[in-house]
Parts: sequence; C-alpha cells; structure tokens
Amino acid sequence: MGWPVPGTRSPSRGRSLAALAARVERLSAITRKALCPGDWIVVATRNSVYSMCLLEDGTYSVAGGWFDRTGVSPQRVGIAGCTFGGRAIHSDVVAAPGLFLEFDNQVTTTRIREVRLLRDVSPSLH
Repeated sequence: MGWPVPGTRSPSRGRSLAALAARVERLSAITRKALCPGDWIVVATRNSVYSMCLLEDGTYSVAGGWFDRTGVSPQRVGIAGCTFGGRAIHSDVVAAPGLFLEFDNQVTTTRIREVRLLRDVSPSLH
C-alpha cells in the first residue's frame, strides 16, 4: 500500500510519527551530518529556487525565493528541518524532494521538487 496523496489521509494508516520517520529514511534527503561548512545546497521548490551555503557556526547564508522577494538576500538563518506539510518536523533533514523546508525565521517553502548538493573542495574548510 502506497502513501496517500498529499492533503488526504488513509483511514487505515494515519500519519503516525513512526510512519513519517520511516518514510524520511527512504527519501534522497540531505541531512545535517552529511554537510560540511562551505557546502552549497540548491533547492528548487514548486514556486522558487533557494541557494544555501553552510557556514562555520551551523547557520546558512540563504538567497532566493522569499528572501529575494522581501529584499533580505542573502540572509544568515538557521534551518529548523523539513516537514511533510504537517507539524511533525524532521530536524535532521535539511532538504529532500517532496518535503517542505522550514527555516528558523518561520519561513516555510512550497514543496521541494529537486535538491542539489555542491561540495566545497577547498582544503582550508575541511
């Protein structure tokens, strides 16, 4: 049995935290532990494109999307994690197709369509 269409609920399965966590494990997600300072993540959502560089202190320099539209690009901001569109947040996931990215300034993206990781190859940051 597959997952329900977003916005609908399966009466027999529901959306328990355990089921959502299991689903995240099957996604091609970029997790916090996979990143090093200087790495770039480019996220294409339904409505926007965001570029994010991981900084030494664990925050990100973010441009694009909402940040461009409000004139605050680039902005240093944290990433709270990703959701399936509800309240359960996966704080170890930075970005994954099918999820919604939530920044720590309360900005949430539209559904992520594509994610690209660009590794920093400079030896001084690793």
